[in-house]
Amino acid sequence: MGNYAGDIVICLIVLFSLCFLYGTTHIITSFVGSGENILSSKTYYSWIVRFLLNFLGYSTVLLPGYLIYKYVRISQYLQRRGKGCLSKLVHSCFVGSGDQGLLDSSLPLIGPSRTFYQDTLILIHCFLGLQVSYLTWGYLQEKIMTQEYEDSNGNKGHFKDSQFLVFINRVLAVVISAVCLLLIRQPSHTIPLYKYAFCSFSNVLSSWCQYEALKYVSFPTQVLAKASKIIPVMIMGKIVSRSKYEYYEYVTAVLISIGMMMFMFGSTDHENDGATTFSGIVLLGAYMTLDSFTSNWQNALFTDYGVSSIQMMCAVNIFSCLLTATSLLQQSSLMYSLTFVTTYPHFVVDCILISIFSTTGQLYIFYTISNFGAVTFIIMMTVRQGFAILLSCLIYHHYITPLGIFGIIIVFLAVFLRIYCNNRLKAIKKRRAEAIGIKNKP
Repeated sequence: MGNYAGDIVICLIVLFSLCFLYGTTHIITSFVGSGENILSSKTYYSWIVRFLLNFLGYSTVLLPGYLIYKYVRISQYLQRRGKGCLSKLVHSCFVGSGDQGLLDSSLPLIGPSRTFYQDTLILIHCFLGLQVSYLTWGYLQEKIMTQEYEDSNGNKGHFKDSQFLVFINRVLAVVISAVCLLLIRQPSHTIPLYKYAFCSFSNVLSSWCQYEALKYVSFPTQVLAKASKIIPVMIMGKIVSRSKYEYYEYVTAVLISIGMMMFMFGSTDHENDGATTFSGIVLLGAYMTLDSFTSNWQNALFTDYGVSSIQMMCAVNIFSCLLTATSLLQQSSLMYSLTFVTTYPHFVVDCILISIFSTTGQLYIFYTISNFGAVTFIIMMTVRQGFAILLSCLIYHHYITPLGIFGIIIVFLAVFLRIYCNNRLKAIKKRRAEAIGIKNKP
């Protein structure tokens, strides 16, 4: 009876969350409207309302999960669990198939060593894959959020719900990663599933902040913020996983940030970009913090559990789909987006394309982080920002000042300096290890 009592309590917690979802949805729609009414609000601080609504939607999923977690810990449900489906699901969510704990391991899993030539080829492959995927994705993102779509009757409309784009991108990512899991043999999965919820939550919220910030700040301002993200990522790395960085890593991070800022200021006409607002600064700060946490938490999972990039992608995106779908339903904006899809056929094509490039970009993200770590990934994405602006300058014949050219030189010198120092340090450690091995031989 004890096992059944625990199962009943867990079911009641889930039932309570469903009732909570219905109740909050009714309250929200009665006060602020639903669907397009929420998205069409033009008040200056309307983003705060949308942020709180998104957070409430995500909490509808995360809060019951937290309550179940506390219950199974306090009641010792896991020690006296039965063999039913519910108990197996709870065990997978909160224990996993191994006993190793995140960030507590003194013996991280290390893959086979590669030569400098192999590392270089993989790094170039990751870099090119990220550039192609996210440059195309950025173009489609701007197209969807700014252009007018026309239906068969000549009526025009703007798409307003950026959270729906996040949702459909994650749906395709789940499908593709699930197919890969079925076709490609993967290492044993030992991570408790709830570990993925942290980086999934920060990922969807940071994506929303990135979209929303463009309503309040100029494009160069957002790019400048992204260009300076290496330092926040390193700080978050020390907080999340107590990472230790060499002096040259700090120096190159500062040089890359300075070089990117010089390039941005030297290649963009800032006088016509609009003023930076306080709301935009807050949103950019939230985006940088959340995105830094996401990459470092994923890096910690890769290091401590040896999870594959496909497993990581599938699990994170399942949680992301659950979070965004719940929020869309709670705000009654899912029907608005689906109606827009059926009304404007060209929008469907753009949605499919942006989902494809978002998914391929995610594959390269997880593969890059698993092989080279969060900081290297951020460096690649930082260079991508400069490459996007450089491409724009070449296509639209914008003028690049000597300051901008000097900034490009600093960035590439810093990147090559980082690669050289990293490989130099590896060679020194290898020689020391070999010397110790020879000394210890009888």
